Amino acid sequence: MNHLFSKSQIALAAVAALGSVAIISPNLATAAGKTPGKYVAGDFHNHTTCSDGSISMQKLVKKVTDKTETPWGLDWFVQAGHGGNGNRNCTLVEDATLSTPAYPFVSGQGPTTTWANSIGAANIKGNGGGVGGNGNMWRWQSIQEYQYPVIEYLSAQKNVPLFIGMESVVAGHEHTSMSVITGQMPAAVDNATLPTTPGYTALGNANALAQWSYCFDRGDTDTSRGNTTGTTTGNNWDCSNPDSADSTSSTLGWSAAGKKLVQPTGAGTGTKGHLKTVEALKWMAKFHGQGSYYVPAHLERAGPFNVDGNNGFNIEHLRNFNNAAPTVAFGFESQPGHGASANRGEYQVKRNNFGAVAGLVDSVGGTTFGGTGVYAAQVGGVWDALLGEGRNWWFFASSDWHNRGSFGPDDRRSSQDFYPGEYQRTYAMVRNGADKLRPQTIVDGLRTGNAFSSSGQLIDRLAFVACTSYPGVGARSNAAVEALAVAAATAGTDIDKTGCATMGEKLVARPGAEIVVAVVLRDPEGANFSPYSFPNPSLAQVGINQPLNKPVLDHVDLIRGLVTGYKTPGAADYSGEWPRNTNWLKTDGTTTGLASVPNGAKNTSAAIVKTFSGNGSTPWTQVQSGVDNTVFLKMSFRIPAVQASQYIRLRGTNLPAAVPYETDANGNPLADIFTNANDTTMLRIPCTTVGTNVPAAGVTWDQAKGTIDGCPSHLATASGASPIAGQKAVSFDVAAWSDLWFYSNPIYVEVANSTAVAGVK
Repeated sequence: MNHLFSKSQIALAAVAALGSVAIISPNLATAAGKTPGKYVAGDFHNHTTCSDGSISMQKLVKKVTDKTETPWGLDWFVQAGHGGNGNRNCTLVEDATLSTPAYPFVSGQGPTTTWANSIGAANIKGNGGGVGGNGNMWRWQSIQEYQYPVIEYLSAQKNVPLFIGMESVVAGHEHTSMSVITGQMPAAVDNATLPTTPGYTALGNANALAQWSYCFDRGDTDTSRGNTTGTTTGNNWDCSNPDSADSTSSTLGWSAAGKKLVQPTGAGTGTKGHLKTVEALKWMAKFHGQGSYYVPAHLERAGPFNVDGNNGFNIEHLRNFNNAAPTVAFGFESQPGHGASANRGEYQVKRNNFGAVAGLVDSVGGTTFGGTGVYAAQVGGVWDALLGEGRNWWFFASSDWHNRGSFGPDDRRSSQDFYPGEYQRTYAMVRNGADKLRPQTIVDGLRTGNAFSSSGQLIDRLAFVACTSYPGVGARSNAAVEALAVAAATAGTDIDKTGCATMGEKLVARPGAEIVVAVVLRDPEGANFSPYSFPNPSLAQVGINQPLNKPVLDHVDLIRGLVTGYKTPGAADYSGEWPRNTNWLKTDGTTTGLASVPNGAKNTSAAIVKTFSGNGSTPWTQVQSGVDNTVFLKMSFRIPAVQASQYIRLRGTNLPAAVPYETDANGNPLADIFTNANDTTMLRIPCTTVGTNVPAAGVTWDQAKGTIDGCPSHLATASGASPIAGQKAVSFDVAAWSDLWFYSNPIYVEVANSTAVAGVK
């Protein structure tokens, strides 16, 4: 089949549209003098009934910010949901316990009540009165007029940092977590007088985010310019960008009436859609360069890029995004939510139909690997390829909360999702000084890449430090750098020392320097948020008796790769699709390895250079905090006589190497196909613990009822060719709580007279 554009043309068009704009970096310098801040935990991808979630905005905010009834309370929270449209009013609450003066409980109406039956169909805006006049409200209206006022009110009432984002339905691709924070949560909210009767008039606004949703979301086909039906009264939005002629390209679907690029269709839909999305990023960079972010979500899930559809992301698309808007498109969610679903992350083999392609197409990688997508989980894969260019491209995790699957929202078990903060957390360094946390400093923190993500509360503090040392001249000892890391970790902050760098930063060194690397982290004592107290079935296979709700960090890998510079758009190594289906994940659950991955999508210099553990060849040392007397783990490593620019990053897990069906002999995560309930013939790990406190099927189990001490009834039963056929098997939420990982973002080392790390200052 002939398509409109080749891959190289896609890349060239995306970059050519930048004109003479140089690739710039949004990052902080590594010299001393940073604004003080701390690592704070949050989530930016989740859903309420305003899109396809199951609960109200108020219930979700309470669940994820409360630190008593649901003790996983987050430090900051972005309420997001799909772009496009929806028909339910998520501002209505479930019951009187969620009632507030401004948004009281209304008997007979809850968060699944339609907009038409709550605000009235006449108040739904856009062409035809919403979506075809059927009572669905465009997301731009729900964000602008309903959701933002609720989130501002709740932020003021609870004194917690909240703002509105969106999971965009992406033209040419699948989904992206994003926001434009301009106008949201002005300082005046700090002293807002809250109403004592129904209704709240917001002091700020989400107009910029609403406009982006109208202009660029694939699910928004409205051409009203954000106006009341049949009038020119309203927003009168114009989506053009004076810096880009392609922003009004007829080839990409410019609508003179709607003043926007409408969604492309027909042959080349994916290619044209991608170029429309590049225009969306250039618009963000032009008008909201420091007030927006764009992070592709669960980006392996929908399969590889489809030139005639709207599916996944190949590496060239990520490069195009970062080239077009480096202060906006600076990372990905390669550790997806939906961690308790039948297919972890909802990644699965034969997931999508690509039309003209014979047969179904897998999610990229086939499954997740230890709950992380193959782009980041595979050492030397897509993430390492991007880091090997010296890009500011960071790793994030999110919950993607929708519902508990077969359980109610207050049950502690799940066969689908975890709440934000319950299982996955992204910890970002937010430099707010003496001020409170605000949307701008939170987004600035994400942008720097000074962040790490952890599942199952495996770790909750991390200091990752690299410093230069020049033998014979101002040499730094391991102990001196370790001391910096210990002080930072115990205070929950990072280092502020000339000649040192941390995550998301660049350390500049002379040839021949030694780099001293120190890592200090905390594996929190006691129970995590798992409802299960029976022994981890995966670890039981190797004779380890460890309760699921009391995981112990087993080891930490230090991964290093070389930096060779930015790839040239249109060059053979700029693009590269990850191998499809059994060309990567074979039917027995093993992979074909990096040899089958195209050069543009891998970095073969990346490798594990050191593994730290409690009793291995490179043991860590326990140190006690001088702040709260908790135990931290300390480890260090020297990179001698550096000659080439490079980066280092960390990952760690509760699983040792060679755990059957979980890790390989080198400790790498195996495909999660062996714990995915979608194919019960592949289930391999039995769950055999019989407990005395196990609720029967259909019995609710909320926070107040303690822990479950035996294998729950909802686990899948292995079948067919499985060697444990007929037995209850590790699956759903038990699979997630059994298999925990953390990932840090990288530290770059730029060596003088070697390759420049162009993406980071």
